[in-house]
Amino acid sequence: MSETQNAPSLVIVEDDPAFARTLSRSFERRGYAVSHAASPDQLVALLATHEFEYAVVDLKLGTASGLPCVEMINAHDPQTRIVVLTGFASIATAVEAIKLGAAHYLAKPANSDDIEQAFERTSGDANVPVDGRKSSIKTVEWEYIHTALVECDFNISEAARRLGMHRRTLARKLEKRRV
Repeated sequence: MSETQNAPSLVIVEDDPAFARTLSRSFERRGYAVSHAASPDQLVALLATHEFEYAVVDLKLGTASGLPCVEMINAHDPQTRIVVLTGFASIATAVEAIKLGAAHYLAKPANSDDIEQAFERTSGDANVPVDGRKSSIKTVEWEYIHTALVECDFNISEAARRLGMHRRTLARKLEKRRV
């Protein structure tokens, strides 16, 4: 973790140590001063002593959601450019991440080029084509499940109760398509 005076500051909130290390090294090679937090508690400690121009936040941090981290970073400094990364993209979490202060939302796999381009994008693109394809039942079900998970702060038992299904049934569905 290098600290250079004129280097742009970046915090990576990621619970996978190998991915965090790879991403950190990649951004350090690009001239960023990188800090890493593996949990919301570690992020709180970093925010107490650091200011960040950029942030990369994983949506799922173990059993915790990364959305409160987005909210914390934005409350600490609304000018921080936040990119949310996730292997479990859904419309519900994308909308919530943007509402909480993220500048962009990227589905994994995403590399440091993708992330840096997301940092630079400051406005939307009205020319993005609107896909006329209908959602499949599986996609609608997945988004409904994911919405319930977000509302329950990723508590599987509570989400299963709200969805009217057994906890193990929900766990099996999540195994097939990770959150």
